[in-house]
Amino acid sequence: MPTRRYLIASGAASAVTPGLIRSALASLSVASPWPDRTVHMVVPLAAGGPTDVNARVVAEQLAKIWGQQVVIDNKAGAGTNIGNAFVAHSDPDGYTLLFGTSSLASNGALYRSLDYSPIADLGPVSLVARFPFFMFVPNSSPAKTIPEFVDYAKAQPGKLIMASPGTGSGPHLAELLFLQMAGLQMTHAPYRGAAPAFTDLIPGRVHCYFGSGELLTFSRSGQVRVLASTGAKRSSAAPDVPTVAESGVPGYVVDSWQGVFAPAKTPNEIVQKISRDLATALAEPSLVEKLGRNAYTVGSSSPDELAKFLKTDTEKWEAVIKTTGIKID
Repeated sequence: MPTRRYLIASGAASAVTPGLIRSALASLSVASPWPDRTVHMVVPLAAGGPTDVNARVVAEQLAKIWGQQVVIDNKAGAGTNIGNAFVAHSDPDGYTLLFGTSSLASNGALYRSLDYSPIADLGPVSLVARFPFFMFVPNSSPAKTIPEFVDYAKAQPGKLIMASPGTGSGPHLAELLFLQMAGLQMTHAPYRGAAPAFTDLIPGRVHCYFGSGELLTFSRSGQVRVLASTGAKRSSAAPDVPTVAESGVPGYVVDSWQGVFAPAKTPNEIVQKISRDLATALAEPSLVEKLGRNAYTVGSSSPDELAKFLKTDTEKWEAVIKTTGIKID
């Protein structure tokens, strides 16, 4: 017959065994390499546009570093909010990332309600690039300069169509600020990214579009005309293109950016690894050269640096949105 002492000891052992097993499994889990399977990078805009193109270039470099596939998932719509929210609500395991845009700095103030918080529900990983926008018009437009476009639009208040890659997107806000500072009225036509917008811009179904330097290929090939850039100074990628400010709208400056984010509760060791690996990927000369041709200034950052950058940019756009009275239901 087992003794009382034996029964107590065996009962205690059975009680702690599951805990010990869970602890051992957790240790094994932490020690396992990351990533050990496919990583998904969500682009909150349509395939074929400049954000999508850059994301694929970055993903290709990360795949080489990780030895795993990095798949681009395009989840366009609602001014990038569909894709942003998808990542914000995803499992925080590092296998779902967001190739975020500057809309993260404005959506909180721009939309009356969001089902995610750009700052609380998304964790910054690294900045990827900063860049100006360029103002494009169809070849059929009578405007060859900003002053000529202003005169053209003022002669037809509300009749010309201004396209954007989505309501509340970076280009949309740049366009709204331009309209406000130039004293223009135009009708807004939101698209699910730059690619479908250019499908209508080229034949003149819309009258202007603000987009990133990736779209300079269309003006270089003669399919559209570029009037100006939104930066504080001319871009080295298009030195002959004047800025909006020097073309008759003094004080107008808009710079945009792209960066990588993860769900907010992603373990810090995974976030730091992704950030370090992104720094390696973004230092690849072929990547820097390819993005540089399209007016992107490539540069990584730490997660903390991106968090501070996002906070500063959010405060800037909140002030602009408050001044202009822009709100989206």
